[in-house]
Amino acid sequence: MKFYEVWLADASYKSPAPLTYSSELELQPMSVVSVPLRNRTATGFVVGEVQKPSFSAKAIKSLVSQSPLPNHCLQIAQWMTGYYALSLGDALRLFAPSKPAIRQIKPSAVLSKQSVQVEIKTVLTDDQKRAIKQIKTAPSTTVLLHGETGSGKTRVYLELAKEVLAGGKSVLILTPEISLTTQLSTAAAAYLDRQPLIIHSQLTAAKRKQIWLKLHESDQPELVIGPRSALFVPLANIGLIVIDEAHEPAYKQEQSPRYNALRVASQMGGLLGAKVIYGTATPLVTDYYLAEDKSAIVRMTQQALGGQPSQVQTQVIDLKNKANFANNRYLSKQLIDDINQTLTVKKQAMIYLNRRGSARVILCTVCGWQYLCPNCDVSLVYHADEHLAKCHVCGFSHTPPMACLNCSNPDIIYKSVGTKALAEQVEKLFPDRIVGRFDSDNVAGEQLNEVYNKLLSGKIDILVGTQLLAKGLDLPRLGLVGIVSAESSLTLPDYTAEERTFQLLYQVMGRVGRGHSAGKVVVQTYDPESIVIRSAVARDYQTFYKHSLVERQTFRFPPFAYLMKLVCRRATANGAQSASDKLKNLLQSQGLPVEVIGPTPAFYARRGKYYYYQLVVKTKNRDHLLQLAKIVSADWQIDLDPADLL
Repeated sequence: MKFYEVWLADASYKSPAPLTYSSELELQPMSVVSVPLRNRTATGFVVGEVQKPSFSAKAIKSLVSQSPLPNHCLQIAQWMTGYYALSLGDALRLFAPSKPAIRQIKPSAVLSKQSVQVEIKTVLTDDQKRAIKQIKTAPSTTVLLHGETGSGKTRVYLELAKEVLAGGKSVLILTPEISLTTQLSTAAAAYLDRQPLIIHSQLTAAKRKQIWLKLHESDQPELVIGPRSALFVPLANIGLIVIDEAHEPAYKQEQSPRYNALRVASQMGGLLGAKVIYGTATPLVTDYYLAEDKSAIVRMTQQALGGQPSQVQTQVIDLKNKANFANNRYLSKQLIDDINQTLTVKKQAMIYLNRRGSARVILCTVCGWQYLCPNCDVSLVYHADEHLAKCHVCGFSHTPPMACLNCSNPDIIYKSVGTKALAEQVEKLFPDRIVGRFDSDNVAGEQLNEVYNKLLSGKIDILVGTQLLAKGLDLPRLGLVGIVSAESSLTLPDYTAEERTFQLLYQVMGRVGRGHSAGKVVVQTYDPESIVIRSAVARDYQTFYKHSLVERQTFRFPPFAYLMKLVCRRATANGAQSASDKLKNLLQSQGLPVEVIGPTPAFYARRGKYYYYQLVVKTKNRDHLLQLAKIVSADWQIDLDPADLL
């Protein structure tokens, strides 16, 4: 009988120390095993053999794989424990398979067959050739590829991947959304003549485990595509990591273990000597600042299909001028005319509104009563197709009342249009056209892959949707983009609101005029003179970037400070306030040069039966945040480098 120390990859095991188990097998360090933990089975990683303990050790249940986990997996997990104040168990479970092993691997269960066709057979542009050379020769392991929408960043990724794979090393390509793996994997399969392995959370447990085992035991270079979790596949020899649409907030995991995939990828690239590419048309201000400091920015401005920015005509419509909306309260007469003109020449139109539902507010015209969620105290959103008022925080839904619940006035109004109501308006304006809608309320069978296929084939004339439309889609038939309300995300009370608004506008406008043909963008806004709106319309990243740096330096936000968000959940508002006051006093008593802001109610202050309060800690030295994180009790949520402060 042999005895082994085992690190547990389990959320409920918080100790940094390994546990001792017994086994008849000869096990190598970092072997993946299943072990008993209390009354269930957990995944663990063998530390090494030890002497027989003084207590009775439980037996290891099974060996998950004959191959030990690559060394860098443990190194990254250990780095994450220090950088993000995680337990080792939390960090290690990112690398662990989630279910018991399935030994038989069938190609049909692993490989995804895609039907989307992507044009990648064109000759490389001079811009692409220059970018590839600069990335390969850059002294920094991590490079920011700042390429305009339509400049052909995907082709650059695939050219570099081809070289890395030919050299015997594996490639990881991350996407912000699971739905975007279709377009990217199809392009990769066509160009590289190999089917990539796609791994994500929507696969069945069996499929995900099969792919995990295939990658873990592979002795050949592999191409893996997936969202942020794909970063933790057990590949031994990685030569390239690509993070596509690197500005997207989806790369920050908001649940425990909290981490930023961009930072983890950079650390992994440094350990493995692998090149890491952040690809985006709208870099995060902090990422651009850091890359600029390291001279690690590669710029691409030329359209891959030969188009020019002058091919896209942009018109800004003032929402305050009611004369513009004589025909429709939501769509200006200029936008309606442009939709008609676009459809006449057999092109498609896209209408963007970053609000779901039919109406965002239900209120009484007499006393001002508003229909709020009984669990969360946030506005219920009306969905006309189901005749239900829904909470987009907790999921509560109810039939809206016929009269005010406060004063019994029957004059209830529905205000602030959402995508469902907007799509209905468009259908009435264009009854002989096919109108599609895409947002996160879409039911099964209407997901992005299906909608994208319909758009490519010309089965949809007008598409109405939310920020999901801003993702990296190439739509050759698209001739017009209409933005209903440009500042819909500017009203959020957060330091990233301007940045997110700029990115969304820039990315949505970038869906048109990508070299296929000329196009037009119509932007409806209440503030045509806003520097955010003007910069996005002019596609002027530098003006927006410089403006943002001044703002953030003035108010001490990243990249000029490090942030930590601390959130507590209590049964009463007073309880949350009291706990927050106590923690604030404790943090300030440590004598570190930090600024503690709050306590304040969280953006969604009440969710279900609980109340949420938060503190925000600012400092110029990130180590100070890590010191303070150690004294925060376990019932608080710790988020280092939060994506936002909402």
